[in-house]
Amino acid sequence: MSRQRLFMTLPLPAAFDLASVESYFGAGGAAARLIEEVYRRIRELADPGIFITLADEDAALAAAETLDRIDASARGPLFGVPFAVKDNIDVAGLPTTAACPGFAYMPAATAPAVQRLLDAGAILIGKTNLDQFATGLVGVRTPYPIPRNAIDAALVPGGSSSGSAVAVAQGLVTFALGTDTAGSGRVPAALNNIVGLKPSPGSISTTGVLPACRTLDCVSVFALTVDDAATVHAAMAGYDPADPYSRTIPLSPPGPAPKAMTIGIPRREDLRFFGDDLQSEAWQRALGLLEARGARLAPIAMAPFFETAALLYEGPWVAERHAAIADVLERKPDIVHPVTRRIVEGANGFSATALFKAQYRLAALRRQTSSIWKSITMLAVPTTPVSPTLEALAADPMTPNSRCGAYTNFVNLLDQAALAVPGPFRSDGRAAGITFIGPSGSDGMLASVGRVFHRAVGITLGATGAGLPAEDRQHRPSGQDGLIEIAVIGAHLSGMPLNHELTGNGGVFRRAVTTTADYRFHALAGGPPRRPGLLRIGDGAGLPVQAEVWALPPKGFGRFVAGIPAPLGIGTVRLADGTAPKGFLVEPEGLRGAEDISRFGGWRAYIASMS
Repeated sequence: MSRQRLFMTLPLPAAFDLASVESYFGAGGAAARLIEEVYRRIRELADPGIFITLADEDAALAAAETLDRIDASARGPLFGVPFAVKDNIDVAGLPTTAACPGFAYMPAATAPAVQRLLDAGAILIGKTNLDQFATGLVGVRTPYPIPRNAIDAALVPGGSSSGSAVAVAQGLVTFALGTDTAGSGRVPAALNNIVGLKPSPGSISTTGVLPACRTLDCVSVFALTVDDAATVHAAMAGYDPADPYSRTIPLSPPGPAPKAMTIGIPRREDLRFFGDDLQSEAWQRALGLLEARGARLAPIAMAPFFETAALLYEGPWVAERHAAIADVLERKPDIVHPVTRRIVEGANGFSATALFKAQYRLAALRRQTSSIWKSITMLAVPTTPVSPTLEALAADPMTPNSRCGAYTNFVNLLDQAALAVPGPFRSDGRAAGITFIGPSGSDGMLASVGRVFHRAVGITLGATGAGLPAEDRQHRPSGQDGLIEIAVIGAHLSGMPLNHELTGNGGVFRRAVTTTADYRFHALAGGPPRRPGLLRIGDGAGLPVQAEVWALPPKGFGRFVAGIPAPLGIGTVRLADGTAPKGFLVEPEGLRGAEDISRFGGWRAYIASMS
């Protein structure tokens, strides 16, 4: 491909945050030139540890040129946005190595989470380095070159999603996917001065993700801003029937931060900084920013959280990591990194009896810790209590890694959402961060507070030197981002038979939610396919129904609506998150021979009952 064809005089953004990229395209910028610049910056940075496999540059440019030919009204919400994927997530055509060359395989299909991003117009740049088999929080347990910490090369990059975090912090891509079981999507974010979003477990499909602990694994998002991370989360989230741990979790979009909020923080006697006074001082400055914005800080006893955290590596849950790579350990143990093998083989010291006892204890700890949400809006903790140097880790490969997870290991075990946000820098110029934690489904609320906190810190984005965008951009009302929202409640839900009619018209997933309790839900006569009918009967006179909100470009919306047969029609649907997008409604005449299925609460549950 001739590079001379990619000519434009429009200046490229210093940082590839979504607001800057959107402004560039809005002014007439070309996706092909932006992608050409991405590869130039990768070559210029010359950090061989970030990517394990780069996508072919000519192919990426060809994909960008194809996008450039799309009419502006039909562009997806991630049009032309460069991104990277941790190399334990499958992408068809690129090997999955999990940072273990002897284990590598060529996947036949792309993970659904990645495919949703591609469908939204994002362009994949490559697969990133990691702690082998996603086991570690330091980012150096890899046979490949180690990614350099973007803020201070003397520090570990953080793991296990090290390459993804550094790629974002260095401004090479707009966002990158990681995975997070014990903190792998948060610790490297803190050490590289970026945002790390660890979603509610089950909200993003893990089909096509090599397991670490399959019952706990989450696909995570690294981004330069909270708004960017929330946008990517919304594009990926959705129920996947092929993933047994996938759940339909109502996700409200970020909005204004609560005017009155109580934020739980560790009691002074429970704070763990392991003698790192500079990390402690940065934490205190972060708390000062929260108080200055009206938050009431409530000290919380952390003992049950720390006990939960200990179960992950000191208890029998390490057997899940063993289960994920048992065949490799049996057939080719020498290809496994020695530190990784030492950790995973610790599973041999636990019995099935120990596992059940630990599960019983975890159930009790979940019940005990869930009570805190009655008295606090969210929990805030230091993302990592230490900033380990490469030198310290070489002398002791285990202790610094363990300390990094002090405030992260318990989150997935307790079915919680978390958002790591950059905080005030340490006095030695190293990055520090704060993590906001809430119960499952609280992702939007965490983002609402995190975005305000990030702006209050007043620091630059990653290591790019660029400042935060002038205005928040996340979740603008339908129409302001060029897309029209529509609520679906039946066969158009993600993973259902007619979902292709949305994706084929440029539709992107926004959020899972329920309607208000104003409706009765029916299974209409006829078919196939079987179709539901939603009928509004009056304020509070009905029951809530599970729904998904998708967004389509205007032309795609027009094509989609034109194909809707009677007795269905498009009207305004009231949702529990306070929004009222367009959606499917049924005419009363269409209820002849229909079955009232309101008691099921949604179409998926009704279909499941049929089998």
